[in-house]
Amino acid sequence: MANPDSHGVGEDEDGRGAALKQFVSAGRGRWGDVPEASWNDWRWQLRNRISTPDQLARLLPTLTPEEAAGARLAQRRLAVGITPYFFSLIDPADPWCPIRRQVVPRVEETHTAPWEMRDPCGEEAHSPVPGLVHRYPDRVLLLATDRCAAYCRYCTRSRLVGSAAAHNFQAHLTAQLDYIRQHTEVRDVLLSGGDPLLFADRKLDRLLAAVRAIRHVELVRIGTRVPIFLPQRVTPGLCAVLKRHHPLFVSIHSNHPRELTLEARAALERLADAGIPLGNQSVLLRGVNDDPEVMKAHVQKLLMCRVRPYYLYQCDLIHGSAHLRASVRRGLEVMEALRGHTTGYAVPTYVIDAPGGGGKVPIGPDYVLSRNGDRLVLRNHEGRVFEYPEASDGTPLPAASRCIHEPLPA
Repeated sequence: MANPDSHGVGEDEDGRGAALKQFVSAGRGRWGDVPEASWNDWRWQLRNRISTPDQLARLLPTLTPEEAAGARLAQRRLAVGITPYFFSLIDPADPWCPIRRQVVPRVEETHTAPWEMRDPCGEEAHSPVPGLVHRYPDRVLLLATDRCAAYCRYCTRSRLVGSAAAHNFQAHLTAQLDYIRQHTEVRDVLLSGGDPLLFADRKLDRLLAAVRAIRHVELVRIGTRVPIFLPQRVTPGLCAVLKRHHPLFVSIHSNHPRELTLEARAALERLADAGIPLGNQSVLLRGVNDDPEVMKAHVQKLLMCRVRPYYLYQCDLIHGSAHLRASVRRGLEVMEALRGHTTGYAVPTYVIDAPGGGGKVPIGPDYVLSRNGDRLVLRNHEGRVFEYPEASDGTPLPAASRCIHEPLPA
């Protein structure tokens, strides 16, 4: 992709989509001399993360002035942290590389638009105890840690995650669990942060057991980007721990088909083989996945990894994210290119997390064109318009549905 506003116009889209759907290894990049055992050790990957401006400049000598300035200023907002594995996916020759844009800071992050917020989802207003968010009636978000394997530059929780001031959520675990015990309406607990899969197996096992021991908790979910940033972490031991705590669901976070490497696919298959339902949450990002052909390749590739596309989020209004935020109009165009053009299993729900704590609001192309007392007028993915008869009380009328408009030939 030449720049964030280029969407492949005039390219052979079938050929490009097929290329994007190929599974390839991340390789080693600049770490070719690292022993295989070290490279495949998730702890080695964490110890050797790229986290300073000097490391970035040495490993990515093609840093643009905007990236170099962003790296120098990053500690003021959100730390730099990129695993060697994920760094190996960056195209050093392409300043608009979709992997690069997600994890390499830019000076634009220091610019705050008037409508951007420190806490765009209003989590703090719905936090009865530190590290616990109770925004929806029957579920809570439990922030287990403030650390991630790598740091997305559009992170909604950049006020809490990867900052110089550590947030020790674990110190509040007793209060978090007590709150859940006292609120019997809570049936669903989402563990996030940060990334809970960075915990050692034994520690994660204890946390899951403590949540599962609460009688009214019916299911536990984990939000993680580990299979994408650090697939080496998805070991047989980790899968065995997770398998002990069913029903357990895992939501991963992948944004671009190039993130779905052979290594990531193998990690996801290990989780699926452990009986864990997998969903994916993407964020619509300008110059990364706001391209219909890229998104179609991505969701189809997710299904090949046994992952169901779940949500496509409009990028939250977090401070310093304007340069990555695609328009809602563009998001609707992307969704229009999916519905009816690929299997329904591949179509996520496009949502906006309403600013200030309003929760997820699903949006989509307008397929209901009008509605009155006795009929609906509907549009399908081809642009054909249909009339569907319906009584005012919702009882279908005997008259058949019919097409009332055909689009003009292209």
